[in-house]
Amino acid sequence: MKEQPFFSLLIDSYFIALGVLLGGALIGGIGAFLTGKPLMTEIFRISSQIRIWAIVAAIGGTFDAVYSFERGLFAGDTKDIFKTFLLILSALGGAQTGSFLITLLTGEHVSE
Repeated sequence: MKEQPFFSLLIDSYFIALGVLLGGALIGGIGAFLTGKPLMTEIFRISSQIRIWAIVAAIGGTFDAVYSFERGLFAGDTKDIFKTFLLILSALGGAQTGSFLITLLTGEHVSE
């Protein structure tokens, strides 16, 4: 299997985190609707709870990131540390964007 270019990995990481957060919150909202809970409030609550899991899913699991940090620290390969940091930052941005969109959609906790 061919190695994916780093820039496309950053884009993938962003949109995977965005998709996990939006999809998880909206599909979870269907369950809230079926159980009689307030739909928009539950969608907002679910999105805040699954944010960290969206980031973990986007970076491909925590062990790869930890291994890259270890290799960077102990093998002196600082490029791997920097790439892993950018990958996590990209996933964090996707999760934050999804959280912002859910907040706009639900109207929960919007300050004027």
